[in-house]
Amino acid sequence: MTATKEQIVALREGIEQAIGRKVQTPKDFDILSRRIFARVGELLSRNTLRRIWGKIDENVEPRLSTLSILARFIGYSDFNDFIDRSTMEMDGESSSPMMGRVLSVVDGLARGDRIRLTWEPGRVCEVEYNGSQHFQVVYSEKTRLQPGDTFLCGVIIDGQPLYLDQLQQGNSMPTAYVCGKKGGVHFEYVN
Repeated sequence: MTATKEQIVALREGIEQAIGRKVQTPKDFDILSRRIFARVGELLSRNTLRRIWGKIDENVEPRLSTLSILARFIGYSDFNDFIDRSTMEMDGESSSPMMGRVLSVVDGLARGDRIRLTWEPGRVCEVEYNGSQHFQVVYSEKTRLQPGDTFLCGVIIDGQPLYLDQLQQGNSMPTAYVCGKKGGVHFEYVN
C-alpha cells in the first residue's frame, strides 16, 4: 500500500492536534521523536519525521511501518486503521478515536486550572495545570498516580486512553504512563 499525500497530511494534522502544537523546528522534531518513543516504544529519528513533514526534500516514500508508528502514537492500531477510520469520519460515521470531546491543554487551560480525570474501575485523579503542558497530581483514588506526581500532557480526548509523558514519581526515573487503556478516561473541569 502506498499512502497518498492527503493521507500523510491528515496524519500529520492528527499528531499536531494530539500534541497541541505545530511541528516546525528541529527542536520540535526532537521532542516529537522522544514523545513517540515514550508513548509507543518505537524510535523514529528527527530526520525521518522531517521527511514526513516535508522539511527534507527527498523523493522517498515513507514506509508503512513508519506511518503505523505515527498512527499508534495518536490512538489507532496502525496506519490502515487510521485510513479506515478517517474514511468513516468523512462518510459521517463517528468511530474515530479523535471524535471525542478534545481538550487541547495549551489552548484550553490556564495555569492553576484543575481537571478531574476518571476511568474504570472507579479511578479518580485530580490534577492541576502548571503551564507548558505540565501537570501535578493533587488528589488520587484507586490509581497508581499519587499527590505530588508530575507529568506532561498536550491533549486529553474524552473516552480515549490518556497518555502521560515524563511521569515523575518521587525519585524514580521519568517514565511514560497510560490511564484508561480499557474504556478511556473522562475529564471535567473542577471549580
